[in-house]
Amino acid sequence: MKKVLLTIFVILYLNASFAQQNQPLPLPKINVELGTAKNPEDISTSLQLLLALTILAIAPSIILMTTCYLRVIIVFHFLRTALGTQQMPPNQLLAGAALFITFFVMAPAWQKAHDEGLKPYIDKKITLDSAYSKGIAPIREFMFKNVRQKDLELFLSIANMPQPDNRDDIPIHILIPAYTLSELRAGFIIGFFLFVPFLMIDMIVASILMSMGMMMLPPMLISTPFKILLFVLIDGWNLIVGSLVRSINL
Repeated sequence: MKKVLLTIFVILYLNASFAQQNQPLPLPKINVELGTAKNPEDISTSLQLLLALTILAIAPSIILMTTCYLRVIIVFHFLRTALGTQQMPPNQLLAGAALFITFFVMAPAWQKAHDEGLKPYIDKKITLDSAYSKGIAPIREFMFKNVRQKDLELFLSIANMPQPDNRDDIPIHILIPAYTLSELRAGFIIGFFLFVPFLMIDMIVASILMSMGMMMLPPMLISTPFKILLFVLIDGWNLIVGSLVRSINL
């Protein structure tokens, strides 16, 4: 995280320096040439480039499915629906808050993956296969701490794989969907418990309006300010974010 922020500061500093000198900020130029392959090596290189671009395209989804982002964003959307505030906070704000909470939770695992896998590979101390094995290990450990055994058994049975002797025998293509399913379940459970107190307020307001004969007045119009007031008085954001982070096994 510190390195990312440092990079941003350096870019902003260079941009300000070139702006003071009335010079445009130099940008890198990338050339892509299309031609006919003349030997098998060219075809292999083209396929590797295509595979690399494909991985880069789906990399954000892979990262989100292997972190706690899924649980956090589901709970935030349940909360907004329970409050009845329509599009407030907006989707972009909820996604940004969930992303930075994910950075906070995943920072130790990512730092360990960088120190044990990526950095030694960049320094040419280990091979690519060894870097992958050591780099993915902290992420696998995090997912194993939060995945349910039942979900693992489900995907193992679907894949017709025998019961593994230990965690190291479980492939990553089995672990990731099982972990995703567990996170979906956890997010929906937390969302259900968030709905209960706000639903009670809606029922109380609706009952009062019916007893007063105000059939044409929408209960949501009256209950929404009370729900927002209750949420602010109990410091709801602090409680929810704190409970979310503590619910994740680190």
